[in-house]
Amino acid sequence: MKKTLILFVALLALMSCSKLTELRHPKWCYDATIYELNTRQLTPEGTFAAAEEYLPMLRENGIDIIWVMPCQPIGKITRKGTLGSYYSIIDYCAINPEFGTRADFEHFLAKAHELGFKVILDWVANHTAPDSEWTKNEGWHYRDSLGNLMVQYDWTDISKLNYDNQDMRNEMLKAMHWWMDSIGIDGFRCDVAGEVPTDFWNWAMGDLRLTHPDMFTLAEDEDKAQELTESAFDMYYGWTLHHLMNEVAQGNKGVEDLWEYFEKAETTIRPEAIRMNFISNHDENSWNGTEQERMGDAINLFAAFCYVVPGMPMIYTGQLSGNHHRLEFFEKDLIDTDEAYAQASLYKQLNDLRQRQRVLFSPEIGAPMIRIPADNGAIFACARPYPSGMNVIAVMNMSDQEQNVTLDLGMYAGKYKCLCGKTHKLEKTQSFTLKPWGFKIFEK
Repeated sequence: MKKTLILFVALLALMSCSKLTELRHPKWCYDATIYELNTRQLTPEGTFAAAEEYLPMLRENGIDIIWVMPCQPIGKITRKGTLGSYYSIIDYCAINPEFGTRADFEHFLAKAHELGFKVILDWVANHTAPDSEWTKNEGWHYRDSLGNLMVQYDWTDISKLNYDNQDMRNEMLKAMHWWMDSIGIDGFRCDVAGEVPTDFWNWAMGDLRLTHPDMFTLAEDEDKAQELTESAFDMYYGWTLHHLMNEVAQGNKGVEDLWEYFEKAETTIRPEAIRMNFISNHDENSWNGTEQERMGDAINLFAAFCYVVPGMPMIYTGQLSGNHHRLEFFEKDLIDTDEAYAQASLYKQLNDLRQRQRVLFSPEIGAPMIRIPADNGAIFACARPYPSGMNVIAVMNMSDQEQNVTLDLGMYAGKYKCLCGKTHKLEKTQSFTLKPWGFKIFEK
């Protein structure tokens, strides 16, 4: 009897564990678009109070999730530049005075929630600043044979944490709880998530979801996306697709390379995992160039592409205002603002389309992407259809030359509306002429 009872208790524990690790995306994320907020560079003041003034405009444009880059105090030892890197954190449970006070952040958060946003915080779990109080705790950081704190790559302003130490793990989870329990954020974007042991993420996110079941998590990683998204993370970085878009824009890759990528992704990454699609972010802009530098005249095409293909689109600070220069990473460097910049209105159209068309929702609710046969190898043509008849068709010229194409639409023929709202009748055999980097999106 005693043995049976022990086995029964063990089975209950196993079932409980299984439930805790079974990841379910929050319902609010499926039709969402995410915006990366660079607080320092968005406004002349570079504060949360000033950024708060932008929230109604972002909401009107169709943004749903605000990802706030790290906002904790920055270390001073071996600091890079004048202001230092967001990712050199000296105290996890404090606010960088450069951006304001805790009250300022809480006011920003309350306003964001009032407008319907979800807010996630960039979380740096891989390392701390070398002058963090944590470095005084024995065994919490990696050290060399001489006892010196260790860095990674050329990140000389950080010290790598040692995840063999359970006390450090406990304190890291405690800090994450503070932001969710006391401050009220809605989740985390986790920096270099693949550098941190996956078992920590599974444990930490599982614990946080016990009290915050609707939290949302983004892993800055793709190589380990399969294991990271199994229990810990809702979304991963579409790095490969991002680099491939750059290559296509530069004439080094083409349509077949894109389709090969999607075919491979379907077999190597969990179908429920959400890929983040983007043409820029803080790393790309500062270190590899603006979208104008990398993509030239193909910017609008690939902005739209990020909405048409499966995943969740992301917009970086400056993309809605016409910023055209690389933002300094360790200094104050205000974004450019061009009131006549057309991309803001394009994003508004795309965000409206995404929220109206369930076929474009993130996996597993969104429709599969089906290739449409085309007689021109420069044309990327796809459908996102539901059996009910709801459908989105995209026809995209992946070249810098005008192209004529005939599509075999077959069962997808019918009446559609384009982004501008005009009605079109698409025939089973349909021809188009597309300008260089031109595209057409139709919805049914």
